[in-house]
Amino acid sequence: MSNQTEHGSSNGGQTQDLLQPGRPAPDFNLRAKPDESFSLADFRGRPLILAFYPADWSPVCGDQMALYNQVLPEFERYGAAIVGISVDGPWCHLAFANDRNLRFPLLSDFEPKGEMARQYGVYDYAKGTSERALFVVDGEGVIRWSYVSPSEVNPGADGILRALEALAEPTPA
Repeated sequence: MSNQTEHGSSNGGQTQDLLQPGRPAPDFNLRAKPDESFSLADFRGRPLILAFYPADWSPVCGDQMALYNQVLPEFERYGAAIVGISVDGPWCHLAFANDRNLRFPLLSDFEPKGEMARQYGVYDYAKGTSERALFVVDGEGVIRWSYVSPSEVNPGADGILRALEALAEPTPA
């Protein structure tokens, strides 16, 4: 698979550099619920989609997470898991996920605020939130695809599905 990065926008230099494909994904340990946490190691052996988004309850974020909920069977067809990540707290995520009937975890990058987004190069210092960014990490923990979308645009799932399809292709001998 070729390493792929797509840049949908630049935020005027207000974020760091987006982590590029081929780099190891930084580890994390974030709360999904007040009593439940996930780390990168929890997803070893299968592709993982990291969907950073600015905030629960915003219209574009709600549409984006609802779309991923609908497309979840397609992600699972490739053996992939998905997590949403924002700087909102775990109680906010719990209410948002319950309201939207989301069937995948939302991780709280709350304290220290935006630490995971900073590690992945997608923290927006001016807004105090993460960019709307996507990463596909392979089962060994290596970033294979990344994309940053303008914050007002739902990036959809096509790029994710192309990246998962490329991961599933046999490697030439």
